[in-house]
Amino acid sequence: MRVLAIDASLRNCGVAIVEALSGRQRALYYGVIHNAPALRPSACLVAIREQLADLICEHEPVCCALESVIYVQSYKTAIALGAARGAAILAAAERGLPVYEYAPTRIKQATVGRGSADKGQVAFMIRALLGLTETPGPDAADALAIGVTHLRSQEAARLGVPAGAQI
Repeated sequence: MRVLAIDASLRNCGVAIVEALSGRQRALYYGVIHNAPALRPSACLVAIREQLADLICEHEPVCCALESVIYVQSYKTAIALGAARGAAILAAAERGLPVYEYAPTRIKQATVGRGSADKGQVAFMIRALLGLTETPGPDAADALAIGVTHLRSQEAARLGVPAGAQI
């Protein structure tokens, strides 16, 4: 199974392509879609959609996974995050990919073993879990963690493990 995983953000959108093959998970691609501060928000949305569309065409994932909506204190941040998520979901939906969402605490639990882990711990564990030669930056690491969470969730469902159980 090959997954497009997205940590949506208007300016630094983390993206990853993660695959499970013969019980082994590996990262095929990871990075960040950087949008300059001077770029209008509408242009950022177009860039996110286009770059994700290119990744989908290149890597042919079978689904998309992203972090579910999180609580933010600023309505401006919430609107920008929602718009970036919308552009990401649109890119996946246009290509017929089902979209799955995971809570931040579930992602941290699946990768670190604690729902309250910090970004550094997530990045460190992702490097170890996927056998990467370098620790990815926080946005790319979050996208990789989302992908790993989805792969583990699908494997647990295949094995009939109840949701939320440790695997």
